[in-house]
Amino acid sequence: MINGDFVLIFIQGIYINMKKILTFLSVALMAGTMAFAQSAGQTTTPQGIVTASDFFKSVSDYYASFYDYTCTVSIQMGSSYQNGTMYFKRPELVRIDFTRPAGQVFNFDGESLQIYLPGQNAILEQSVTGRSQGALGLSLIRRYYTIQYEVSQEPVPLDEGSSVMVVNLICTRRSASEAFKTIKLSISPKSKLIVRAKAESQSGDTYIIDFSNYSVNVGLSARRFIYDAPSSANNFNNFLYEE
Repeated sequence: MINGDFVLIFIQGIYINMKKILTFLSVALMAGTMAFAQSAGQTTTPQGIVTASDFFKSVSDYYASFYDYTCTVSIQMGSSYQNGTMYFKRPELVRIDFTRPAGQVFNFDGESLQIYLPGQNAILEQSVTGRSQGALGLSLIRRYYTIQYEVSQEPVPLDEGSSVMVVNLICTRRSASEAFKTIKLSISPKSKLIVRAKAESQSGDTYIIDFSNYSVNVGLSARRFIYDAPSSANNFNNFLYEE
């Protein structure tokens, strides 16, 4: 027989890990669609040098033209791996249908967040009505982080031996109150799409999200972001802001 206290501790562990996932997802997924709107104007530099701020702004302008998009996401947290298909629709609808773990769903409809965990037959729900986007999205990256090139504006392989070339930006927090010390964004210089987001937490944990197989402006219906969890699932409400 499973001890009841053990179940509670296990569920609490899910909460803690999910909060970390949500914070990182918020940074990585919302960065191109919200935070970039805060970018400053162009800066003139000699010999065709593009500042990190200007490169960031060029990506901002491109993402601002999206009505919707889909892509494949792979999420790594230590030795844990998850992957699935992400759907985004302006202004802030986000859904991920996971293939690993199979059946898991992350859905944000602009007012409430739902996460279905099939292994625990649990649905985590959180209303975000009345809260600022920053509370969930950390959308003002530019305000809270300094942005610079990791080395230079020259593209480098995403990984050693990779044919995928990226420009790496390092976002360093201005205040110790921010969840992540650094956020590294790897961006394709040709497509201006985010290929990878990597963050290091204050405790030294590392989180990585890879983005691939983008399809932009495909005409997603808002109905895709209506999620009905299985009626047998156990509901846990307002988990995100609980200690």
